[in-house]
Amino acid sequence: MEAAAAFQAESVEQELSLLIILAERVIKLAQEAESSKNECSDLARQTDRLSQLLRSAVRLASSTQSLYERPIRRIVADVSKNLDKALTLVRKCKKHGAGVLRQVFAITTTADFRKVSTLLENSIGDMTWVLSIYESDGTNIALPPIASNDPILAWVWSYLATVQMGQLKHRVDAANELASLARDSERTKQMIVDEGGIHPLLKMLKEGGSPEAQIVAANALINLATNPQRVRTIVGEFGVRTIVQVLNDSPMRVQVEVANLVAKMVELDKGVQEEFSRENVIKPLMNLLSMDTVLDDPKIQTGRASIHSLVQINRELASKKHLYSRIGSNSSHSDGSSRGGHHRKEKEVETPETKLRLKVSCARALWMLSKGSLVNSKKITEIKELLCLAKIIEVERGELQYNCLMTVTEIAMVAESDTDFRRVAFRPNIPFAKAVVDQLLRILQEENNVDLLIPAIKSIGSLARTFPAKESRIIKPLVCHLTHADMDVAIEAAIALGKFACPENFNRMEHSKAIIEFNGLPPLLKLLKTNDQAQLQALVLLCYISLHVGNSKVLEQAPVLNAVESMARSVASQHPELKDLFAKTVHHLTIYHAGAHSHWQSHAP
Repeated sequence: MEAAAAFQAESVEQELSLLIILAERVIKLAQEAESSKNECSDLARQTDRLSQLLRSAVRLASSTQSLYERPIRRIVADVSKNLDKALTLVRKCKKHGAGVLRQVFAITTTADFRKVSTLLENSIGDMTWVLSIYESDGTNIALPPIASNDPILAWVWSYLATVQMGQLKHRVDAANELASLARDSERTKQMIVDEGGIHPLLKMLKEGGSPEAQIVAANALINLATNPQRVRTIVGEFGVRTIVQVLNDSPMRVQVEVANLVAKMVELDKGVQEEFSRENVIKPLMNLLSMDTVLDDPKIQTGRASIHSLVQINRELASKKHLYSRIGSNSSHSDGSSRGGHHRKEKEVETPETKLRLKVSCARALWMLSKGSLVNSKKITEIKELLCLAKIIEVERGELQYNCLMTVTEIAMVAESDTDFRRVAFRPNIPFAKAVVDQLLRILQEENNVDLLIPAIKSIGSLARTFPAKESRIIKPLVCHLTHADMDVAIEAAIALGKFACPENFNRMEHSKAIIEFNGLPPLLKLLKTNDQAQLQALVLLCYISLHVGNSKVLEQAPVLNAVESMARSVASQHPELKDLFAKTVHHLTIYHAGAHSHWQSHAP
């Protein structure tokens, strides 16, 4: 084990020097051979050619600062084995003195020489090829003997050598070829990573030399980052720090691809969220997303209230300092570099199409970063950021609007599970939270696009415990969507209303009364006759309403007891955790409704 470790620690120059010494020994013994002299002479000539190639490799390795070592180390290992075999063979051709047994072991055949000669010829071919890829422009697609059974390996080595060692134009071409290879198969992707492809691509992304070089490096990394293991390899090569640095300091068309890379990595491996959070990636993403978005125009309003009450915003910002103080411990440096990049962007002239692509990419990255992450959600819900998301949801359409809406949805889901964060970030009486809620309500009231309605409804449901008892404007549009033609929208509306009426909601009684007031019972009873998921959510919501306002005459008139009792048995068999809820509901309704008799207990499963 220790010897193997020491061998791995040797430099390429040391390994090559040892092989040169081994080759000299083969040549010397071949020249001293007393049998099979012609064959030994041929081996000596082959070994001498190989030795010259090894010397060229030593000179190249010693004069190259950033040598791509993977292919030469693999080839050197094979050369070592082949020279050992040649040495063993030529030793047998020396005079060994008397003794029948010694002579038997010294017998050599033409086949032995032919086999070793072929091995040496392969080593010569491998060394010739590896020297050529170090000196070429990356277009050498010849096949070395070592890769005869796997041509892709030779291409990967050749392109990676060029990316690491070549001139800028050739590096760009080689990185493009790697990106193309990486699209072909999972095996090829893994081969590129196993052969050390991440480091030179990250270096090319960081140092670039041109925007085109950075773009192709980012694209190659995107094509490689298709499973969590390879994403972790990028992280292990200090890729997160490099990516955030490039996001801060590069031209917009580069930033588009880098933001896509961030989104791809986080989507595949949630553990990377923390890595990006430590490098404060939120700040440059939000700066880029908010460019050209005017947030201080007093004419911009949503609903009846202005988004931009700056005095109130400053007041709320002060109240949030304590909650966010633990997040920004290392953000001062990142903020500085981000602002520097942002000022530089103000001078940069780019097409509206490029700016839109950049915003779309940044919004998607923020969506992925906020998913299930309290730390990142807190960072995004700073004053300017929530206002920016609200404004984009209001004025934009298409993918940008959708990505920003999904970011809000993910943040709302995090807030649903964290009371402190929810109270600070989404109090409805503060302007930036109200701006977001107003946009969610606008979508519920004005949009019919299912892709927008579902996340908006989910967001409202996640924030259900932040709304006061008299906030009836929230309940009415949700009740309206119980009758939506798309069943997924109706189900989401029932789920959201369930969060308003659930026992954990302090204002559950008032919200339950509002659902009845806005005629929510008929569509709920109708949902009981549809698919299983709709039945379940409608039944649970009916139970909550019945428990909180069971004495309502509307419940009796709408035959809720019969509906709950008839559906509860079948649903409880599939969801035994709800059996107690159903039993309590039936009992409660039986008490309040004169003449009602429950058979729940006798038939309950």
